[in-house]
Amino acid sequence: MTLKGQEHLGKKDESPSKHSSTCETLANKLEQFSNMVDQSQLQRISPTALAYLGDAVYELYVRTFYLIPQKQAKTYHHLVVTQVRAETQAKLLRTLWEYLTTTELEIVRKGRNAATGRPKRLDPQTYQQATSLETLIGYLYLTDIQRLNELLNKLNLEN
Repeated sequence: MTLKGQEHLGKKDESPSKHSSTCETLANKLEQFSNMVDQSQLQRISPTALAYLGDAVYELYVRTFYLIPQKQAKTYHHLVVTQVRAETQAKLLRTLWEYLTTTELEIVRKGRNAATGRPKRLDPQTYQQATSLETLIGYLYLTDIQRLNELLNKLNLEN
């Protein structure tokens, strides 16, 4: 039994032109996942679990965004941390608000209501908005990767 994507282990670095084929492979794997899991199973995934997944997906998106042009590791870290902070995520959710569908707004609402606990430095509303964005990203990652890409491309990440 092999893990998904294991066929790439041990290979030399791929050229940048292979980046799109890697993304297509990922999209195909997600489509396979969606076909294996029926809609009722997806609906039973908790908003907290979706936010957990969305947090990872968003951070990977941001890391990829800043990858080129090449920078020092310290610079990468600073740029990424700035974008994945709850305050920034809350602001980004507000910029996406007008583009969200009714279903997406419902996912955002569920994410907001699922946000429990918070760092002491944050007000509850900011933490809830950040968790809502992560929940939406996690949901779209599992259900509609094309729509997720569309929304992520609307974000104005700072260089």
